[in-house]
Amino acid sequence: MNAFTPASGGAGAGGRRPGGGVDTATGTTSGPAEAGDGAAVGNASRAGTDGVRPAAAGRTAPEGARVGRAGAATASVADTGDAAGRTEPEGASAGRSGVALAAVVDTDGQRPAGQAASGARGRFVAYARLAKFEFVLDYYLSMLVLWTALAGSARFAADTWTTLLLFLLGEIGVISAVMALDDVNGIKDGSDRANYLGTGGTPLRPLERKPLLTGALTVPQATRFGYLSLLWGTVFWTASAFAAPERPLWALVVTGLVLFAGFQYSWGLKLSYRGLGEVLIMGCPLVIVVAPYGFVTGHLPAIVLVQAVLFGLWQILVSCYSNTKDISGDAAVGRSTVAVHTSARGNLVFIGALSAVDLLLTVGASAVGWAPWWFFAALLPEMALRLRQFTSFSRNGDALLARRRGVVAFRTGVAGIVLANLIHFAS
Repeated sequence: MNAFTPASGGAGAGGRRPGGGVDTATGTTSGPAEAGDGAAVGNASRAGTDGVRPAAAGRTAPEGARVGRAGAATASVADTGDAAGRTEPEGASAGRSGVALAAVVDTDGQRPAGQAASGARGRFVAYARLAKFEFVLDYYLSMLVLWTALAGSARFAADTWTTLLLFLLGEIGVISAVMALDDVNGIKDGSDRANYLGTGGTPLRPLERKPLLTGALTVPQATRFGYLSLLWGTVFWTASAFAAPERPLWALVVTGLVLFAGFQYSWGLKLSYRGLGEVLIMGCPLVIVVAPYGFVTGHLPAIVLVQAVLFGLWQILVSCYSNTKDISGDAAVGRSTVAVHTSARGNLVFIGALSAVDLLLTVGASAVGWAPWWFFAALLPEMALRLRQFTSFSRNGDALLARRRGVVAFRTGVAGIVLANLIHFAS
């Protein structure tokens, strides 16, 4: 799954895949696009027992071996079994439905067989897909939330704009690093093959979303991009702190924590493999609201903290449904999520508790005076969508539908917060 991003699950336990066909020339599906895909993605492809492990380096896999099956992909790739020297025999089922791009590895061991990105535009598109740019745009709404929470005089000050612009540029770099290194890890441990290719080698989602699977980029290129993005983020977040009119210690500390821990979701310390994935998915979006607000104002009022917590909570209320669809894939590679470690009932209770916290915090903030008394009214549409999301999932178990509804609820909630801020801070 991709870090911090709403997963776009395909067919699997607890969900139905939207209709659509498979383009046999490209290996991509032609079904409806899935909104909100982007900080932790994958499909819970059930590991099979009939998959055949690809032949070791220097040997040819037996004719007809079903390389694309999730069980084989997960078991064989996790131990660096996708290394150099493998060739795919003619007639193997990995070539069925045009998925040879993702299932076959060239002899250099770095690029799946497929068309490398060429030309400036081609490379730009490949790297943008690696960074999941089209699916993480929701994270950049943090700037809109905090900017509307500023007093009118501070909103248009020159140092405010400079600070926020530099922070946003750094945010793009940090998030891109998380996504790129997560994809590199997904290729190395086999989870992306398992989650993007179902039984029989059928693509569960458009493969162009994964440029390492399609061969548009190599592992060294993606790794280099990840490190350069992290450097970019570090430089611009440091510049933002220096340009800021205020530099409270707490803002510096939480920014440093995200800079250190964010990219290690699947890389380095692999924190999501140690049970900290949900914490990062909620905590990092929270920080990118409060930290730049602190750099501009030097303090953190209760209403902004409430909005930041909701911003992070709404992200995990997308990703936890993705985790539900990723159970078998995550378990196979050792990623530790609540969905992996609990029963179906326990996972439902966990999601229900998060949904209840969302509703209670929204209403409670108005009740105790952390926000204007009418604040909850601006979020009534979000609360209605949240109830619908959870109750529908508890009845039909369709995690994919619930995830998509979570994306809509997130965006609706952000719109409600922005409206409330414009009204409240204009007075």
